[in-house]
Amino acid sequence: MRFVDRSEAGRVLAGKLAAYAGRRDLLVLALPRGGVPVAFEVAQALQAPLDVFLVRKLGVPGHEELAMGAIASGGVRFVNWDVMQQIGIPNSALDAATESARQELMRCEKAYRSNLPPQQVAGRRIILVDDGIATGASMRAAVRGLSSLNPAGIVVAVPVASAEACADLRPEAEEVICAYVPEHFAAVSLWYDNFSQTSDEEVRCLLEAAQTTKIPRTTNDRKNSL
Repeated sequence: MRFVDRSEAGRVLAGKLAAYAGRRDLLVLALPRGGVPVAFEVAQALQAPLDVFLVRKLGVPGHEELAMGAIASGGVRFVNWDVMQQIGIPNSALDAATESARQELMRCEKAYRSNLPPQQVAGRRIILVDDGIATGASMRAAVRGLSSLNPAGIVVAVPVASAEACADLRPEAEEVICAYVPEHFAAVSLWYDNFSQTSDEEVRCLLEAAQTTKIPRTTNDRKNSL
């Protein structure tokens, strides 16, 4: 099974989430940037509002594609200590990567939302979407960050993931829905014909397009929002 692109993957994933369609407390949150085109299709199919939850992978110095952890909105940091120990990464490198990632989260906050206020999370059923899960570091950081905002529940939903990542996430979320779990996973990109990078402009346009859906938007002050 391969997806043409992230939009098609979102439509496939939405079919796995049909039981949530039409719920008034539902909120779809995407992990930028690649998760946004997927989540847009999910939100449209489920008739739910769409927003982003910012998370940033902490890449191993010199091998940034390998995650040694991740940070998320709200100051949450998840560290993969196994990777840290196996490669021998010093704490100073972890701290430097964390500070750089925090600066990038601040930039993204301004670039993606523009003048749109963040959606309220407290008391709502969250469907947290990305384009795939390899190690699960970014998604785990996002789940932990969202949990501190008192949602009614968190459902992790992705088009494709490794079996190990799905299993690791299940104790932390209400439900984990992986549309496709290949026997030999290797990498998220292998399961897409088109896995080109999603731009900041595309993220912003999709978030603005989602506002045209006739669904009430609820906001709250910052302590209860993203």
